[in-house]
Amino acid sequence: MPIPESQLETWSHQGSITQSSNTYNTIKSVLEASTTPYASKNFKVFLQGSYGNDTNIYAESDVDLVIRLDDCFQSDLSELTEEEKAAYKSGFPDATYTYADFKKDVLSVLTQAYGGAVTAGDKAIAIDANGSRRKADVIVAIQFRRYFKFRSSSDSTYVEGICFWNGNGDRIANYPKQHSANLTAKHQSTSKWFKPLARVFKNMRSRMVDEGLIKPGVAPSYYIEGLLYNVPNEKLTSSYQDCVVNALNWYRQEALKTDLVCANEQYYLLRDGQHTCWNQANCDAFIEAAVRLWNEW
Repeated sequence: MPIPESQLETWSHQGSITQSSNTYNTIKSVLEASTTPYASKNFKVFLQGSYGNDTNIYAESDVDLVIRLDDCFQSDLSELTEEEKAAYKSGFPDATYTYADFKKDVLSVLTQAYGGAVTAGDKAIAIDANGSRRKADVIVAIQFRRYFKFRSSSDSTYVEGICFWNGNGDRIANYPKQHSANLTAKHQSTSKWFKPLARVFKNMRSRMVDEGLIKPGVAPSYYIEGLLYNVPNEKLTSSYQDCVVNALNWYRQEALKTDLVCANEQYYLLRDGQHTCWNQANCDAFIEAAVRLWNEW
């Protein structure tokens, strides 16, 4: 028996907006205060994640923020010639205020504001929920540039993202602005079916975890959005039931899995052992569990 359209329609609704907005604006004000140690630096605070992309569900309460330092940056030079690499290295002096300095200062600012509610995690600084404040994760990052041409600092071509380091010292580079812009474009090009459908699949994921069909952590929201981003536009139409069936059948029968891309279009979606990609076995497990949930409803 398929999942009823009425249930899918309920699952399509967006989660908390007002509380998430208030949480974001309050933390943003703390991070942007004129008294911070980095107030004179060039930095930006912005949203990423499900709330920032309008794909959050009620079970996802976290507000994800990025504070990105732009006075220093790291780069991917793999597409450059040796001559261009040499020009790059001679074009930029070493930074005097580093990522480590910035992260230490941001942690001190948040700790001063929120005390014991703040925990420095493997990737993000977590701020616990309290009263009307939702749980928040703050990624401290610097600018990241993926260069395709470099002749001089004023004659270059690159894609701009963010990078940060986890607890093991591994650098993680990502492109939240491109991810968000591409999700919005996909939403518009599918007659606004895309974002509600992403929420449907996230709620299906929550139900599958509750019923033991998949383990927690198998299907992060970021990758669910990326997977649905690859579904051909013409398959997202008519009803939520049709959208879900079309997406599942497309992945099982038609998709060229090695060619699927993340929504930011900077990485492949399915690759094993990479920080920015979804393990193929986990994606397959998510799809097969969704099919079972559908058929056994």
